Amino acid sequence: MAARPTVDDTTEAPTRVGYTALLRTPGAWTFLLPAFVARLPYAMLSLGIVLLVLDTNGSYGIAGAVAATAATAQALVGPQTGRLADRLGQAAVLVPVVLVHAVSVGALIALALGHAPVWTLFPAAAPAGATVPQIGAMVRARWVTKLADRPVYLTTAFAFESVTDEFTFVVGPVLAGAIATTVAPAAALVAEAVLTVLGGLLFAAQRATAPTRHLPEPGAQRVSALASPGVRLLVGAFLGVGSVFGAMQVSVTAFAEHVGQGDLSGVVYGVFAGGSMTAGVLYGLIAWRRSPQQRMLAGYGLLVLGCSTLWAMPDLTALTIAGLFCGLAIAPTLITGYTLVEALVADGAKTEAFTWLTGAIGLGLAVGSTVAGQLIDLGGPSLGFLVPVAGAGAGLVALVTLRRLLTGPGAASRTVARGGEAAAPVAEPAAG
Repeated sequence: MAARPTVDDTTEAPTRVGYTALLRTPGAWTFLLPAFVARLPYAMLSLGIVLLVLDTNGSYGIAGAVAATAATAQALVGPQTGRLADRLGQAAVLVPVVLVHAVSVGALIALALGHAPVWTLFPAAAPAGATVPQIGAMVRARWVTKLADRPVYLTTAFAFESVTDEFTFVVGPVLAGAIATTVAPAAALVAEAVLTVLGGLLFAAQRATAPTRHLPEPGAQRVSALASPGVRLLVGAFLGVGSVFGAMQVSVTAFAEHVGQGDLSGVVYGVFAGGSMTAGVLYGLIAWRRSPQQRMLAGYGLLVLGCSTLWAMPDLTALTIAGLFCGLAIAPTLITGYTLVEALVADGAKTEAFTWLTGAIGLGLAVGSTVAGQLIDLGGPSLGFLVPVAGAGAGLVALVTLRRLLTGPGAASRTVARGGEAAAPVAEPAAG
């Protein structure tokens, strides 16, 4: 079988694709609506864990550590779930995953409310995080399948998905907080589990739009998406973006409380997230002439530039403006990263590849929030804002230094080599 064409760095033909045309794609709404329900609790889990453990244990440190355990498990196990979805079909993986997730969350709630020993919370949080369904990656894989004959629509589709991600990350914590304060802290996690199961099962039921399974011929070795150096580079870059998210959440809160305006911390972070959403919407409407490789470097460079000013802001108003400019670079960077990774891997590894990027953001968020919190304890809120520029700066250095990996063949070939011979993967209808 011929190798998949590699991504080059040539200028793309400008094509304008609107969201209306994208959403008219036959069958799109059948998976987008249940996917939204299933993705909403994605951002509810960490805050729900923090609120529950804080209510039952009273320690911010323990609450943060338990939430970080779930986030780390999600980042490390999620890509393996994506890999299984490529091999077995999305429904075959989603159904057991969401059911195990509900049981794990229920166990965590029971342990916390029962005032079990603190150490027991960690082995309960790990499977709860590990079984968070990778709906965002699965939706992107479905778009790749649906738009196979219209590849110019993919940038708009990935822009739409990034804006959806941003929206759920804004709405999810607000919903979790509202349920926790009006009902009970445990109720926020109950709602998270119910939405995950309901949305996940409804999404899994939409089998007509699911990607085909790609099974290697007998004896052929299955190659992970991480076999591509370009994918590994993008995972590192997305870790840097995740550190920006995590550090911003903690540092903005600490800064607002430091200046006596703690009640406005949500507004500041909302402006940051809103800037990213706005940029994502506009990004998907522009007829780009530059290649995605060039756009990735430009967007990431603007992100570093925006983050570099945060630590020096004298008041909350200035911080809000700086956060807005920082946020404007987030969504374009993420959209371009997903566009690049789609072209760097074979069809049978796309869900896994998307999941590695999503997991990298989650892991970077956990590390960024932890390091920023420690720096804030040592020297105040301004030190916390050094984490975004350090994390994003390291990502930019890697991208600039190794940018050739984004245009090289990497794992872009559709063939699987074994003993010098190419074995073509076999496509089968999605199971279940």
